[in-house]
Amino acid sequence: MHVAVVSDIHGNRQAFEAVLDDVDGAEVDQIWCLGDLVGYGADPDACVELAFERCDVVLAGNHDLAVTGALSLDEFSPGAAAAARWTRETIAERNLDALRPLPPQDLDHDVGLFHASPRDPVWEYVLSTLQAELCLEAQDHRVCLVGHSHVALAFARRGEGVAGTACPEGSRADMTAGKWIINPGSVGQPRDGDPRAAWMTLDLKTWTASWRRVTYDVAGAQAAIRAAGLPHALADRLEYGQ
Repeated sequence: MHVAVVSDIHGNRQAFEAVLDDVDGAEVDQIWCLGDLVGYGADPDACVELAFERCDVVLAGNHDLAVTGALSLDEFSPGAAAAARWTRETIAERNLDALRPLPPQDLDHDVGLFHASPRDPVWEYVLSTLQAELCLEAQDHRVCLVGHSHVALAFARRGEGVAGTACPEGSRADMTAGKWIINPGSVGQPRDGDPRAAWMTLDLKTWTASWRRVTYDVAGAQAAIRAAGLPHALADRLEYGQ
């Protein structure tokens, strides 16, 4: 099976639409979303509706859980909390109802699916080899997919020790051996210095992953954020991939 993996859309309709257009040309069998449909961006309704229309698996991220009230905003940065409050007030009730039952993990596939990590599906950022090693010890699946950090990464344990690498556009991982944690990067708010929307293909027959980037209307996404009265920093950062 050939799968498109997306994560961390964050209400960025322009980026999500661009990625889905790219996915359409990739001849995938399914689309899996690792969560955070909303938060930061100005188009939560469009992103939730697109996800449920196009994706075969949809997880909840911490921002989704905050908007539904399942998580307290006390753990969020001021900008993230402001965006969550705005989204609560703005999102259509039908889309809020769609978000409420979503889980932050899915263990019913050949790979483990988590919003954040196998140890903590909601909050843990897997950004170091030490964190990855602890997660690799905890996970039951040989390969796990995670989002949350907004950075395209791959961690592998083949023999002793864990190796981690950033995965810019064109990167490819051969996962036929070893134990792995891989992150597709963020659709709606990349944080690796590349402002283009990130996503990944996963071939479960050959056990390979390939990372892709898509140019989208950053200026349009920024204008929507500012017009909504959200913190301008949430718009500014899109231009720099931070």
